[in-house]
Amino acid sequence: MNNWYREYVLQCLVCDRSYRPHEVSYYCPHCKIDGALDTLYDYASLKREWSRDSLAHHQARGMWRYDRLMPLRSTQFIPPLLVGNTPLYSRPELLGKGARIKVLIKDESRQPTGSLKDRASALAVAHAMQSGALTVAVASTGNAASALSGMSASLGLRNVIYLPKSAPREKLAQMQGYGAEIVLVDGQYDDAFEQCLNACETHGWYNRTTGINSYMSEGKKTVALEMCEQLNWQVPDLVFVPVGNGCILGAVYKGFFDLLQLGWIERIPRLIGVQAEHSNFMYRAWRSDRTMHHIERIAPSSLASSINVALPRDRLKAMRAVTASDGEFICVSDQSIVAAASRLATSTGVFAEAGAASAFAGLLKYAEEHPDTAQTAVILITGSGLKDTSIFLSDPSSRPSRKPQAHTRAPLAEALT
Repeated sequence: MNNWYREYVLQCLVCDRSYRPHEVSYYCPHCKIDGALDTLYDYASLKREWSRDSLAHHQARGMWRYDRLMPLRSTQFIPPLLVGNTPLYSRPELLGKGARIKVLIKDESRQPTGSLKDRASALAVAHAMQSGALTVAVASTGNAASALSGMSASLGLRNVIYLPKSAPREKLAQMQGYGAEIVLVDGQYDDAFEQCLNACETHGWYNRTTGINSYMSEGKKTVALEMCEQLNWQVPDLVFVPVGNGCILGAVYKGFFDLLQLGWIERIPRLIGVQAEHSNFMYRAWRSDRTMHHIERIAPSSLASSINVALPRDRLKAMRAVTASDGEFICVSDQSIVAAASRLATSTGVFAEAGAASAFAGLLKYAEEHPDTAQTAVILITGSGLKDTSIFLSDPSSRPSRKPQAHTRAPLAEALT
């Protein structure tokens, strides 16, 4: 056992019951599949033994530099691919002259398989192999599956993918290239979810699927830890996060929460969850005075395939992220997502898929509604445009074009001042 390892507890968000790791699998046995679990560490001990300054001397690469906030007993099964260390760009001119919101871009398209989901999948394969699993499965709209396939290939681990037939061919090509076993499912993500759940229960496979496996938040949260370290532990005012299943939004909150418990930051930023109009369960639930059990499930039809979900499986963590941070959910049209993706690419060189570009579309809408707000905002670009090129191959006359222009780039140290 590594000397950095500390036992953690798993606490249900529904009934507040706490469990030791060996007492549960992925979710609360009392609340069943709705019982999402929080991984809570011995923050008091960590605060005494670990300082943020020590990160500069950590020998691990990428996301594993935060190993003390990870639910692993050993680093033995960590994938060899570099996950993490993605850039954070300061682009204060992105909203145009006179805009008072300073913009930063956390570019997760630079991960090994092209999306933030690599953070969760790297933890998934390490946790699976630590548990003695021989096969890992996942239900996905594409990015989580590509990430799992890549991480599994790096370790020679068998993986089985449940994927809607409508998934972008670019993501399917990735999975095939990595040697995944692919099950194409008639219907949407929710149908793939059910089939994967049944297969894992039948065959005893490790289930990496978001919303079933509460540990996945612990991998994804490292994007928030990394973001704060890159900003010298200054916290932005706003963070815009695309929302499909809700896991990334919930995980970003968990990252800031952990840092707050350690005393490494003084506050949690307002988290803004962005959904597409044709896949907006969380937005409707947040606006409603009814519980989420009473919110209608509507078949998603957004062109932003990576956030197309009828019933977000990590809805509890996503809703907590917004309410606990005094944030909000924003709903954007497919047209605005396409425009945002094009504007982002032509103005910054960051090439985002539609689902990821929704974060920027959300910021544009927020800035229009709050023209006099002087704040710092991070947009989380969760996946590469190469993962789904369809929006860029549509009618070019419908997309904005920009002439080359001089840009001024502010150093990150100046971005929050």
